[in-house]
Amino acid sequence: MKLTVTAGLLASVAIWTTAAGAEETVLSALPEQVTAWVENFNPFNQTTAAPSVLDFMYEPLIIFNAMDGGKPIYRLATAYEYSDDLGSITVTLREGVEWSDGEAFDADDVVKSFELALSDPALDSVGMAQTLSGVEKIDAQTVRFTLTTPSSQAMYQIVRVPVVPEHIWSAVADPVTFTNPNPVGSGPLTEIRRFTPQEYVQCRNTNYWDAESLKVDCMRFPQIANNDQALAAAANGELDWMGSFLPDIENTYVAKDPEHHSYWLPGGSLVAFYMNFEAKEAGDKAAFNDVAFRRAVSMAFDREAMVEIAGYGYPTINQYPSGLGRAFHSWNNPEVDDKFGAFTQYDIEGAKALLAEAGYKDIDGDGFVESPAGEPIDLEVIVPNGWTDWVNSCQIAVEGLNAAGIKANVSTPESAVWTEKLINGDYDMAINSVRVGPTPFNQYLDSLHENNQTKSRFAASRYYNAELSGLLDAFTQTNDADKQMAIMGDVQEIVGAEMPLVTVFNNPNWYQYNTKRFSGFFNADNPVANPVVHKTNPARLIHLLSLRPVE
Repeated sequence: MKLTVTAGLLASVAIWTTAAGAEETVLSALPEQVTAWVENFNPFNQTTAAPSVLDFMYEPLIIFNAMDGGKPIYRLATAYEYSDDLGSITVTLREGVEWSDGEAFDADDVVKSFELALSDPALDSVGMAQTLSGVEKIDAQTVRFTLTTPSSQAMYQIVRVPVVPEHIWSAVADPVTFTNPNPVGSGPLTEIRRFTPQEYVQCRNTNYWDAESLKVDCMRFPQIANNDQALAAAANGELDWMGSFLPDIENTYVAKDPEHHSYWLPGGSLVAFYMNFEAKEAGDKAAFNDVAFRRAVSMAFDREAMVEIAGYGYPTINQYPSGLGRAFHSWNNPEVDDKFGAFTQYDIEGAKALLAEAGYKDIDGDGFVESPAGEPIDLEVIVPNGWTDWVNSCQIAVEGLNAAGIKANVSTPESAVWTEKLINGDYDMAINSVRVGPTPFNQYLDSLHENNQTKSRFAASRYYNAELSGLLDAFTQTNDADKQMAIMGDVQEIVGAEMPLVTVFNNPNWYQYNTKRFSGFFNADNPVANPVVHKTNPARLIHLLSLRPVE
């Protein structure tokens, strides 16, 4: 369908006119920075799928609102109930929902979606193979999930599986490589109106069940490669909704249009340096499997410089040896701080002494240590190209490693390549982030439970610890707050002693918005839910439905 611009430049319009003469409101958003968009709308794809596929094209069953104590916001589902023994969950589906092609949504679609996730590890980024022993249709509007072990936390994982139409996906020969060129979805925006490597436009689902709430007709996604380009577009007023690191944000963004340019940076994901416990090079692998080496790496990191210099003071330093983070301080086990807190302090001389004590020596006189077995250590630290705050953090990290006698360098692949390397274990070290939830459980589950290793980039360390995984499982098998607190204290004890990840800070949720063309944005005075437009945040759907064009 042809679109005609009716107001100003393409990059800054809020109204388009179709060939039929109808006016449509268009919101410009930046959910991800890439060098080129790839025409892939497969919601199971973790690397190249367009960032607007989840939530906007395929609506989740439920959104658990972390900013409201994990309260459920029902979407394709209207209720869920655990069995008394926490061994199964019965989910009631919303009646009257249609797919974008007019076919009715029902339990067959949900069952098919989970059968897909269970059929191939490449489709199972959430770990359903370890969570579910079965999914059955009770009736057209009811599905029962049977759990492999009782779990009070399973529903939080289940809702992360995309729900796709059975009548489409049952005919797909290879769901892993399928790019879904003509997507049929349940969400508010399912029509791809235009797609090029530099820009694509995704428009209204005419059969959307919650159409009354949706006041945005289309979303436009311009291709922007890095933070510098994002800043230029944002400062020029070309973006309505975005989430990028903008240095000195008051001067570089807000001051360009104080009436309309705003931001909110609520607390967000945990950021850590991952070490690949299955690194390809023998010397590196041996080092990563040595806790003394991991502790020396941590002591070589100037976390304050990462926060204040690389992050302009926006992140929150994380020096908890358990990686817990300030947001969860009420869960903190102080004994872990007492035993292992020294290993999260910046101390180059201490790192050198720890390496020497563990047998790491500079054998060839090049200024860098070899392993106790005499093998060279040469670490490549990967970080997505254009993520300037993380790139600078990695440069600070490498400077510290080199000063401590550990040879390392920074490599900056494209974000999709970085993600693929993490999932496939094709890296030495990497900066990475982990989602947080209403309790510390989620960040430990996603990053360290042995069932999740190799499923997603969040669990890329390949660290396996049966005792730790057992404690996380035990956390899910009780609703008793005191028991959960005690279990989490034991989890912290293992993480503090083992240091499987080197946590450095907690990112804010990067979020900027422009009220010139749309109103209703979430902010500190209207903190409805996580406001971020990134694809890892399902609450962005609630945000989209709250936006209204400015008259």
